[in-house]
Amino acid sequence: MVVGRGMCLTMAGLTIGTMGTLFLTRTLTSLLYGVEPNDPATLSLVDIVLVLLSLAACVIPACRAISVDPVAVLRAD
Repeated sequence: MVVGRGMCLTMAGLTIGTMGTLFLTRTLTSLLYGVEPNDPATLSLVDIVLVLLSLAACVIPACRAISVDPVAVLRAD
């Protein structure tokens, strides 16, 4: 559940960010050297890296939470 919600937020952010990048290509042209603003390989690589980082950021805490005994947590309070 945690990973699913995190990935939904990631996909929404990537969609908005990619659309923003495509709409602001004229502004970005002066900042890019050796790469075109609408280069699909670059945009895809950045999206893949961000998805993998987001997946790791969601999975690691979820695995740590799964390993905790719920009875011990309830008795601690």
